[in-house]
Amino acid sequence: MSTTPRPDSAALTPRNVSALLQDTTPWLSCDECFERMDSYAEALVHDPTYRDEAMAAHLRGCAACDEEAESLMRLLDGR
Repeated sequence: MSTTPRPDSAALTPRNVSALLQDTTPWLSCDECFERMDSYAEALVHDPTYRDEAMAAHLRGCAACDEEAESLMRLLDGR
């Protein structure tokens, strides 16, 4: 009998698999992402056409940072 816990198969959703397979270049660390998060969210709320390729790539591949960015944009947008 193995003492290694079985992975939760529900955690490997299609969205998670897609995030793992995303091309995240130009590369940006979570620390760098959080440093830029406020200005990125403010810029997107004021101009939905604003693009920051490094942030967009990171957020496609990092669910934690993406969730934080979405929460911040909802807060700034008053939703």
